[in-house]
Amino acid sequence: MAKILLVEDDEFLSSLLYNRLKKEGYEVTLAHDGPKALESLRKSVPNLILLDIILPGKSGFDILEEARSDPQLRNIKNVPVIIISNLGQESDIERGRELGVVDYFVKARVSIDSLVEKINGVVEKAND
Repeated sequence: MAKILLVEDDEFLSSLLYNRLKKEGYEVTLAHDGPKALESLRKSVPNLILLDIILPGKSGFDILEEARSDPQLRNIKNVPVIIISNLGQESDIERGRELGVVDYFVKARVSIDSLVEKINGVVEKAND
């Protein structure tokens, strides 16, 4: 069973995604802020990280930068990351690409079905 770390502070969206991903057969760990996300990554390496950018404590970009530079977290460098954010500026999307994310979705422009379809594809590809 593939493990997904869902980092999202919006309770409605995180609940919706959590339940949908569980129904798809994933083991889902939820983190509502940046520090909890890093703590979770230190405990267990997921198969995929779904990451919001605007979070309490540390931004999603901060989490990616810290995870990539922290020797304790070097084993997550190959974990695919999909950003789901309200930030849709080209500069934010470009920064995500520079940090190695596999995809970037703007919340207002993506359906849960499309997102789950993308997640399924990324997890399948990562497990090949």
